[in-house]
Amino acid sequence: MVPLAFVFADTTAVKVTDTVAVLEEAGRRYWAPRRYRTIHQGITARDYGQAVPVVVTTLEQLTEHGAGAAVWRRLGRAGEQTLTAALNSPDADALYRGQAARADAEDKRRRAAEREAQWPVCSRCGTKFTDERWEETTTRDPWKTAGGRSVCGNCHADDIARQEAAAEAARRQAAAPPEPKDDGQEAGKPRRDLFRRRA
Repeated sequence: MVPLAFVFADTTAVKVTDTVAVLEEAGRRYWAPRRYRTIHQGITARDYGQAVPVVVTTLEQLTEHGAGAAVWRRLGRAGEQTLTAALNSPDADALYRGQAARADAEDKRRRAAEREAQWPVCSRCGTKFTDERWEETTTRDPWKTAGGRSVCGNCHADDIARQEAAAEAARRQAAAPPEPKDDGQEAGKPRRDLFRRRA
C-alpha cells in the first residue's frame, strides 16, 4: 500500500492531537489492520496486508530533528518512531503462524484429553484402555478378535494365556495312557478274599 503522511505546520499541540484523533476515527477502515479470519480463539496478530500506512508529524519536529529521526507517529500506534519503523508493518504473518500453531497444538491436546476421558477402564484391574485396546474393542466383530470388551489388553492377554494353558493341559491328558486302577493288591498275586466265607 502507498503510505500517506500528514505534516502539521503553524499549529498548536492540542490542535494536532485533536486532528489526529479525528483522522484515526474517520479513517479507521483504511489504516487499521484487520483480524485474521480464523477459527482459533486468542489470536492477537493482525493482518496489515490491506492497511494504508498513515503517519503524522509536525514541521517543527522535522526542522529540529530531521526526517530520519523518531518524529513520526503511525495511526493506531503509540509513540513516535523513525519513518522506516513507522512504515514497516510488523511481521504479522509470522506472528499469526506461530499463534495458530500453538492454538492448533492446544486444540489437539484438548481433544485428545477429552477422547481419553471417554475411554473405558478395565473392569478387573482398573487400568485405562490404550489406543490399541480401544481400537480392538471397537472393530466390527470385537468378540472374535478382542475378547471381552470390559478388560484391558494385559488382562485380555492373561485370559488368552489361561485358555491356552487349559487347552494344552487337556491335550496332554487326552494323549496320556490311562493309569491302572489301584485296588490295594500287589501285582501278580491272586485275590483270595473274593471267595472267603463269612462266619
